[in-house]
Amino acid sequence: MSDTADGTDDTTGTDAEGAQRPTPRERRIAAWRKAPRVLARLGFLAPLSERLAVLDAAGSVYDLDEDSDMYGNGVVEALEKRVAELLGTEAAAFFPTGTMAQQVALRCWAGRTGDPAVALHPLSHPEVHERNAFSQVSGLRPVRMTGEPRLPTADEVRDLEEPFGALMLELPLRDAGFVLPTWEELTEVADAAREREAVVHFDGARLWECTEHFGRPLEEIAGLADSVYVSFYKSLEAFGGAALAGPATLVEETKVWRHRYGGAVFQQFPTALSALIGLERELPRLPEYVRHARVVAAALREGLETGGLPWFRVYPEVPHTCDFQVWLPYEPQVAAEAAIGAAEETGAVLFANYWDPKGPGLSFTEVNVRAAALEWTADDVRAAAVDFAGRLLRA
Repeated sequence: MSDTADGTDDTTGTDAEGAQRPTPRERRIAAWRKAPRVLARLGFLAPLSERLAVLDAAGSVYDLDEDSDMYGNGVVEALEKRVAELLGTEAAAFFPTGTMAQQVALRCWAGRTGDPAVALHPLSHPEVHERNAFSQVSGLRPVRMTGEPRLPTADEVRDLEEPFGALMLELPLRDAGFVLPTWEELTEVADAAREREAVVHFDGARLWECTEHFGRPLEEIAGLADSVYVSFYKSLEAFGGAALAGPATLVEETKVWRHRYGGAVFQQFPTALSALIGLERELPRLPEYVRHARVVAAALREGLETGGLPWFRVYPEVPHTCDFQVWLPYEPQVAAEAAIGAAEETGAVLFANYWDPKGPGLSFTEVNVRAAALEWTADDVRAAAVDFAGRLLRA
């Protein structure tokens, strides 16, 4: 899902006097900003003044009397070192985007294995959100695995009919519902790939959120892979940016390709500083958010049922991370209007994201649980869900 539409989220119109009406997206974001109660205050939707205020804490994570970075030194190198320490890898390289980081990593692995084929899930980010960049830009050949809304199993890896040089696993698999395998399943899948002499790469855009589900520290999770990509803005609320972590020789090679891909940016200190702040502030709290997401999901399910909805789905029923999906038998426009109306009238926002169509009369949205959600009790969530259900039924 990209943040562009609630069905007809960007549709404009005029009122009776000819004045332009705000789009549903504009209404949704305005209601979210004004609401005293939300489940997440996502930074990328905040006004610039709030985003810039993040850097007020920069002096607590880095010596601001140091020289500014130039083409990846200074504070950028400090961030790379910190990521490598957290993930237990020999080295890490900063990239402006995860799309670039993963293409470069898998391109380098293809050169080493001699096989450009990358086995991955058809719902993984490169297949859904990157406009065929693997094949169009990097000379890689995606090989799709299971079509089930879950990570592949070890048997599926072993039995894949085509050879492949790298297995890419998105942890969690966002478009399937932010789902994760069990620790035992993940270990078996990694072992199965190596039985085929393939390397294992983790698309860990949200890897930071996975420790609670696996019951393992970050370095043990990352240790199952040959290379790992992590994002700084999806879980940590940084301005942007990503890192590629792995063996020192691989990381040095990726820095060469980073330059070739246009990723050797002259100065990136605002993004690097915001990432260090996120690692300091948000990373330690993510397990708490995951635990509370389970409370929110259960209460949401109870509220929608009490409110009289004949069918809905909270998925996964027990969230694996601090994000999950809600499915409804309504057109996106109907669900969006109920959610926006509730936000505008009650000041409590259950559904801050847009609704995506998934078939005739069917839509879903993503629910993000962050620090702001900790102020909600289960009763608060149930009451808001009952109100939302009533709005849908009246619609």
